[in-house]
Amino acid sequence: MITPKDASIRNREICGIAPIIPVLVVNDVARARGLAEALVAGGLPVLEVTLRTPAALEVIAEMARVKGGIVGAGTLVTPDDVRNAVAAGATFGVSPGATDNLIAACEAEGLPLLAGAATATEAMALLERGYDMLKFFPAEASGGAPALKAIGAPLPQITFCPTGGVSPENAHSYLGLSNVICAGGSWVAPADKVAAGDWAGIESLARSAAQLGR
Repeated sequence: MITPKDASIRNREICGIAPIIPVLVVNDVARARGLAEALVAGGLPVLEVTLRTPAALEVIAEMARVKGGIVGAGTLVTPDDVRNAVAAGATFGVSPGATDNLIAACEAEGLPLLAGAATATEAMALLERGYDMLKFFPAEASGGAPALKAIGAPLPQITFCPTGGVSPENAHSYLGLSNVICAGGSWVAPADKVAAGDWAGIESLARSAAQLGR
């Protein structure tokens, strides 16, 4: 069991480790360990494995064995997603939005949830429940850094991790905001490099991303 306050504290700790959280869509579990090791070596130890492929839970289990990695499950939508992610070894969860059932499942399973919000109303509803560390999603489609800055003015007590359309070109605009700790991005693990097992290339991308906002 975890309380909203403790979940927010833990997520803030996790999000403060590196400026970018890799958002990973992995189709082949055989690539999991090499990918995780490359990202950790490059300075991005917090890994979000999205539940968008049949291999995702196996990928989480494999990455959870990598020394130094902190592995979470993304695209949590149902209580079953939560239970399966915890069983696979996920230590935090990320969702595109938030429902009562999803939040209850995460609290019951002791999984810190980084719940998604795109509007002031959604952010306020989560704050009312005790969650003050949130995901801003979809970031670019929801107005980008200017929108998140505007939301932060009347709600300075909420901190965000923007995800969705974040890139090396616009990451600084998000990371420079006072209500942003880190951002989620998929560019550090491009599909072609993962498929080719180009771990040196991915480590290089991670090293560059780890310097953003500094």
